[in-house]
Amino acid sequence: MTKTFTFNELRRIKDSLPDGTTHRIADELGVSVETVRNYFGGQNFREGKSCGVHIEPGPDGGIVVLDDTSILERALQILDESHVSEASQV
Repeated sequence: MTKTFTFNELRRIKDSLPDGTTHRIADELGVSVETVRNYFGGQNFREGKSCGVHIEPGPDGGIVVLDDTSILERALQILDESHVSEASQV
């Protein structure tokens, strides 16, 4: 399943993740940490792999098309978990 949105939206998701999330996602999905970073806009292809992220220039950082949404889905689950955890502490 593909997903399309802006690059800035993808970066906002990444920037909202709790510390250590890239390592957690990498461990859970069996990919390198650099591959997860590349998914969110990094460009270290010596250490990490490309993971089906296509970026086209445009407004709001450009348009991003994700071929595989598994890293995004896991990141969104972790965000939901952290929001539930924060709400229960209040």
